[in-house]
Amino acid sequence: MAQHIQNNWHFANSKLEFNAYEFHWTLIRFNEAFKRYVLITSNVAITYHEHIILHVIWMLDCPMNSASVARLLNRHDITNIQYSLRKLESAGLIEKKLDRNGKTYSYKSTETGFKLTDEYYKHKEEVLIKRLDEISGITDKFHNATKFLSLLTGIYDEAAQASTTYSPPHNPIVLPTALALRYDY
Repeated sequence: MAQHIQNNWHFANSKLEFNAYEFHWTLIRFNEAFKRYVLITSNVAITYHEHIILHVIWMLDCPMNSASVARLLNRHDITNIQYSLRKLESAGLIEKKLDRNGKTYSYKSTETGFKLTDEYYKHKEEVLIKRLDEISGITDKFHNATKFLSLLTGIYDEAAQASTTYSPPHNPIVLPTALALRYDY
């Protein structure tokens, strides 16, 4: 069946393209499943991205500025991260402190933020880890997948950078304003 789709599918002209596209769809579906899991395990009305930022701050257990959060998450949308940091601060999950240079702020978890992340990790141990442990060789699979995805991250970042030098098509598609190109992270 894959060969049939590969030969007749406008997204793929080779086995590599077909497999890459299937991989992209798998990543999208996994990302959506992971988002649902993260949001369902919480009783706080914050977004998925805010949860991830809170967990990054908690993970290193030291004050972090918005640029450090962005770097760890491989994100370039500092203004969106700063907005999320303000929301987390307003919710009482993190607190900010002026850095020594007096120009930037760093953020650290509050007791409430620690409690929320600890509840997540306890739930993860009780529900998710038990299910994952049933998969034969899961530790090696995670290790190999992590190395592979890290390698792909570099390749995709490089391809994104190279793509910025390409000229747009001579007959660009004109979209209604509501559908115009935008970046949602």
